[in-house]
Amino acid sequence: MTVRATSDLRNRWAVPRASIPDVGPEEFRGALLAAIGAGGRFVAYFGMPEEAQHVRIYAVVEDELARLAAISTRVLDRFPSLTPDCSSASRFECEIAEQCGVEPAGHPALKPVRRHPPDHLPSGRAAPAGFDRNAYPFERIESHDVHEVGVGPVHAGIIEPGHFRFRAYGEEVLDLEIMLGYQHRGVERLLETLPPRRGVLVAESIAGDTVIGHAEAYCAAYEALGRARKSPRAQAIRGVALELERLANHLGDLGAMAGDVAFQPAAAFLGQLRGDCLNLLMMLSGNRYGRGLVRPGGVLFDVPEPMADEIHRRLEALAEGLRPVLDLLFEHAMVQGRFEGVGVVPQAWCQSLGLVGPVARACAVARDVRHDHPFGIFRFAHLPIATAWAGDVLARALVRRLEAQRSLDFLLERVRSLPRGEPRVPCEALRPDELVVALTEGWRGEIAHVVVTGGDGQVARHKVIDPSFHNWPALGAAMAGNQISDFPLCNKSFNLSYAGHDL
Repeated sequence: MTVRATSDLRNRWAVPRASIPDVGPEEFRGALLAAIGAGGRFVAYFGMPEEAQHVRIYAVVEDELARLAAISTRVLDRFPSLTPDCSSASRFECEIAEQCGVEPAGHPALKPVRRHPPDHLPSGRAAPAGFDRNAYPFERIESHDVHEVGVGPVHAGIIEPGHFRFRAYGEEVLDLEIMLGYQHRGVERLLETLPPRRGVLVAESIAGDTVIGHAEAYCAAYEALGRARKSPRAQAIRGVALELERLANHLGDLGAMAGDVAFQPAAAFLGQLRGDCLNLLMMLSGNRYGRGLVRPGGVLFDVPEPMADEIHRRLEALAEGLRPVLDLLFEHAMVQGRFEGVGVVPQAWCQSLGLVGPVARACAVARDVRHDHPFGIFRFAHLPIATAWAGDVLARALVRRLEAQRSLDFLLERVRSLPRGEPRVPCEALRPDELVVALTEGWRGEIAHVVVTGGDGQVARHKVIDPSFHNWPALGAAMAGNQISDFPLCNKSFNLSYAGHDL
C-alpha cells in the first residue's frame, strides 16, 4: 500500500472520509515511511476517538511535488511507532499518546508534549500511564564536568512560560531540552463543540500574534465543508490583512534581534514601524491585531476607497522609512559578527524534522503555502519565495528582511486595486462524513486546520497544527555548540509561539 497524492485535497476542498485509504497498523506504518522516505513530510498526524474504545489515526502528508494525501488506521491500545525510522513523527506520536491514550510501540523517547490530562480519550478508556505533568523526564548527562542550567518557566518581563534545561560544559551548550505546556487551554475541544460564529473567536486566540493566520485557516476549513465561494474582494482583503500581519511581525522580530545585540538605533526605528503596521490592521478591523475581520464566508468589514487610499499613503511612508533602517542593520559589521554562525540549522535537519516557515527557508528549503498550495488572492498574485542557505541567525534575519520587503510591495500593489464583490457570503450546512485540510502561510510558517465531520454533519475532530509545533525541536538542536549567552538572540531568531504550540 502506498500513500498516493490526490488533487482533491489541494485547494482546501473536503474529501469523503470513505475515499481515504483505511489500512492495518503495520501497513499504515509502511506506507507512511515510504512516503516520507521519498521526500514527503507530515502536514498532520493525529488521533480521533471512535466507538468500542478504538482510536482512528489519520496522517496527512505532502510529497516532494507539494501534493497532499491522507491515510488512516484504526487501533485499540497501541500501534507501531514510526519514530525510530522517521524523526519528524516523534512529537506527533507523543501527542497521540497524550491525547488519546494509545501507545506508539517502539517510540524511543515517549514524553509529554503539553503536560495536560488526556482530552481525546475514547469513552471508557483510562488515562495513559507515564504522562505525569509534575515529573517531566528530563534527559541527564552523568559527569562531574557538566552542569545544568534551568531557565523558566517564569521569565522576566511579559514572555510566555516555558522551561529550558541547558546542559553545558563551562559556557558551551551541549544540549538544550525544552518543556512546554503551561499555556494549554483545550483549544481543539472548544473548536469541536462551538458553532463557527463562536469558534472563530477561539481560532483568533490560538496565538495572539497570528490572529489573521489562524482565523484564515479556520474559516477556510468551514468554507470548504460548507461549499462557500468567497468573492474576489473578500479574498483580496484577507490577503492584505495576512501580509500586514506578516510585515508587522517580521519588523518586530528584526527590531528585537537588533535589541538583543544592543544595536539600539535599528531596534527603536523598527519598533516604531511595527506599530505603524499594527495601526493599519486597526484601520482595517478596529483592532491592532486584526481581531473581528476574518469570518466564515469572507470578511466582516469592507474597505471603502478613501480608506484604501489612506492605507496606501501610509504604506508609501513606511516603505520610505524602512529601507535605510534595514540597510543600517544589515551593513553594520558588529551586527553581522553577532548574527553570523550562531544557532545553525543544517538543511539535513530541516528535512528530517519537517521544519516550516522562515526557519526552513533560511536553510534553502523553498517551502511556502502561498506557492505550494496557493489560496485566495495568492492564486493570482505570486510572491517570490525568500530563501537563504546558511541556516543561522543571519540567514533567518535575511529571510525576514526579504519577506517584509515583498509583503510591502504586495500591499502597495493590491490595496488600491481591490476587485469587486460582496465582502461576505453565507455558508451552507457542513457536509457529513468528510475531511478537509486548510493550509495558510502564517508569518511563522504553515498553519494547518484539519476538520473531520461525522455522519450527522457535526464536527467530530478539529486538529490544529501551528508552525511552532514543527519548529520547537529545531531551537533545542540549534543551541548545541553555542554559548549560553547566545540563547536570547537564537531564541528570538526563531520567535516560536508557546500558546500556539500548547493549544
